[in-house]
Amino acid sequence: MDITSLTAVELGKKIKAKEISVVDAVKASIAQIEKVEKDVHSFVTIDKEGALKRAEEVQKQIDAGILTGPLAGVPVAIKDNMCTRDMLTTCSSRILENFRPTFTSEAVLNLEKAGAVIIGKTNMDEFAMGSTTETSYYGATKNPWNLNHVPGGSSGGSCAAVAAEECPYALGSDTGGSIRQPSSFCGVVGIKPTYGTVSRYGLVAYGSSLDQIGPIAKDVTDCATILEAIASYDLKDSTSIARETYGFTSALKSDVKGMRIGIPRSYFGDGLDAEVRESILNAVKVLEGKGAIVEEFDLNLVKYAIPAYYVIASAEASSNLARFDGVKYGYRTEEYEGLHNMYKKTRSEGFGPEVKRRIMLGSFVLSSGYYDAYYLKALRTKALIKQEFDRAFEKYDVIIAPAAPTTAPEIGKSLSDPIKMYLGDIYTISVNLAGLPGITIPVGKDTKGLPVGMQIIGNCFEENKIIRAAYTFEQTKTYERPEIAKEAR
Repeated sequence: MDITSLTAVELGKKIKAKEISVVDAVKASIAQIEKVEKDVHSFVTIDKEGALKRAEEVQKQIDAGILTGPLAGVPVAIKDNMCTRDMLTTCSSRILENFRPTFTSEAVLNLEKAGAVIIGKTNMDEFAMGSTTETSYYGATKNPWNLNHVPGGSSGGSCAAVAAEECPYALGSDTGGSIRQPSSFCGVVGIKPTYGTVSRYGLVAYGSSLDQIGPIAKDVTDCATILEAIASYDLKDSTSIARETYGFTSALKSDVKGMRIGIPRSYFGDGLDAEVRESILNAVKVLEGKGAIVEEFDLNLVKYAIPAYYVIASAEASSNLARFDGVKYGYRTEEYEGLHNMYKKTRSEGFGPEVKRRIMLGSFVLSSGYYDAYYLKALRTKALIKQEFDRAFEKYDVIIAPAAPTTAPEIGKSLSDPIKMYLGDIYTISVNLAGLPGITIPVGKDTKGLPVGMQIIGNCFEENKIIRAAYTFEQTKTYERPEIAKEAR
């Protein structure tokens, strides 16, 4: 039996039916990692010994009837910006290269309560700052569909690990599209939930008003099931929201009859690759054929999303990253003269170029004389973008958009031009500014054989609508595996 080709829910069922043991499931993931990791480089840390020990413990709890959930015994990979007790949490940065937290983030704890087995921590853009997973201190992750191309970012390691079948599912974080864009590039499914749905406690902060943890998996069923497991109200997170229901799997119905779908004209104009546009519009036709009502509309203020986002995110980053100074934990420079020199040298040596760029930008927009001109103006723009989405959702149940302007670019092409890389987030960042939920699903491939992803956006707390629309489309096509996953058999 090809264990690694199973979805998380399928694997969970077979474990529960005693067709596969938890140890066998973990060993299969580890074996796949050993086969493809040298090419893909999805992981920063692999905890083989800890995962096998945990697998035995979980198996006993399953046999005793203590763990009965759909994810019990299923291996998972965690993005390396979520704290895991006694396991390295580096944010793919030199400044945290030796950091082992004394606690575990709430989302990961929720998975452990559900019986998940953590096999390791995935590579990412340093401190989640980037769109390609090339800014990592530990080197770039490759796209399993074509090793010459990027997997997207910043959750590129998590998305590549799922696509290469190194794990059935993974957790990522999304500040400006960091789950949805790499999911599109890697041909997997990723959900960014409504802001406040999943606790941020234990997530190393980048932009605190924008960050949100979410699931990455092979299909919509897995993502809904995982989101149900990790979502919770948490008193330790002041931005956490107590929701009336967390029943995301109830939306797994192939039915969009009467669903009103909005297509923003500005999202499908200049700048969008013709093959990406065609694949997404063909998917829209499929939903229309299933009874959805499709209509074009204007969403004009979104053109201001990129400048607003980078001002706000960089301002919050400059504040959040001030704590990494070499005093209490993490990297400290070896030679220094006095405290201030130690701060300066530690941060200069510990942070990479992209992180330094955003810290400097953030410090500038928060400085005296520029705070009103940039930061406050960006916050007002954020509020206006939210209002425009509110008006759109008075008329539409969901909005369909691209997840990225193109398929995955070649390694080295985006990083050489930071502005071009920032512009690549044009279709995803407004969702974070407005705190909305969004899901990316694969809808086709371009002529190079690279996946095309479609983004479905919903109103706040209406994940079930985007899950239903995504699930309905997904039932019309089969999941495709990259050659690297097939060849590793």
